[in-house]
Amino acid sequence: MATLGTKNNLLDVAKRLDPDGKIAKIVELLAQTNEILMDIPFKEANEMTSHVTTVRTGLPSVYWRNINQGVQPSKSTTAQVKEGIGMLEAWSECDIKLAQLSGNEKAYRLSEAQAFLEAMNQEAAQTIFYGNAATATEEFNGLAIRYSSLSANNAQNIIDAGGTGSDNSSVYLVCWGENTVHGVYPKGSKAGISHEDLGAQTIENAGGVTGARMRVYQDKFNWDLGIALKDWRYVVRICNIDISNLVAGSGADLSNQLIKAVHRIFNKNMGRCVFYMNRTVFEYLDIQRRDDVTAGGQLSYDLVDGKAVYDFRGIPVKIVDALLETEARVT
Repeated sequence: MATLGTKNNLLDVAKRLDPDGKIAKIVELLAQTNEILMDIPFKEANEMTSHVTTVRTGLPSVYWRNINQGVQPSKSTTAQVKEGIGMLEAWSECDIKLAQLSGNEKAYRLSEAQAFLEAMNQEAAQTIFYGNAATATEEFNGLAIRYSSLSANNAQNIIDAGGTGSDNSSVYLVCWGENTVHGVYPKGSKAGISHEDLGAQTIENAGGVTGARMRVYQDKFNWDLGIALKDWRYVVRICNIDISNLVAGSGADLSNQLIKAVHRIFNKNMGRCVFYMNRTVFEYLDIQRRDDVTAGGQLSYDLVDGKAVYDFRGIPVKIVDALLETEARVT
């Protein structure tokens, strides 16, 4: 039994029509930019609902020896870590009559699908950073929960920018690679969003009215993904960036923080490094960089595939709207 989740009316069709009657290009005013989704390398998991990685925890012992003097055998130590995979799902239902009135049923359904794809992109990006399987078992653990304590074993890669309030944000430097950190998808499946066209269906209790039936076009979207952190040394979190102080001009020196982050990555040749920050932090990094550029500083424009891309010491700097400005202080 299905119900139509969102009310559709003739106004919905009109909003999608140009004056000449063609489907209009929809400008999603609430659409966010989450460029991280374009960077993550994905690898097939070794299990259906999780991915087990082996992490080296200790090196073998080695010895200097003399002639006719033996040495004791030794070995390295390892530990296995199980990474969870989340199942993101959405259903789209649109009144068949509305689709017919649009004059182009396929284009109308595509315009509906684009909104669902954007919503899934935003949710995936949000979970990559803030997912917490301990409080929401259907999610996978994101980067924030893995880099959440200044006294943890990986505290070396957590940089405190000095914010003390509750309006903080973070910048991440991630070195993507097969042996560092990468995305995973279930064994035997494919990476990315899958779409199932269920065609024309009859739903009951349409519009919340008991017994009401309606014919709809139905689409199902799925995206199964997770994050495998194989080596914590290849992610750096710059936390406690106080947004109000940043705007007031008394906040963190962002260039200094980014320089620190660059030096915390163990070996930048192990993968592809990228900085991620939200729009406000990016804006004030741009403002702060003016003096640096005048003095021959670090932030510059490069062209990648015909697009202007910021970089810091050769590392791309990208905007991710999923990064909040309401983070609690990391201690």
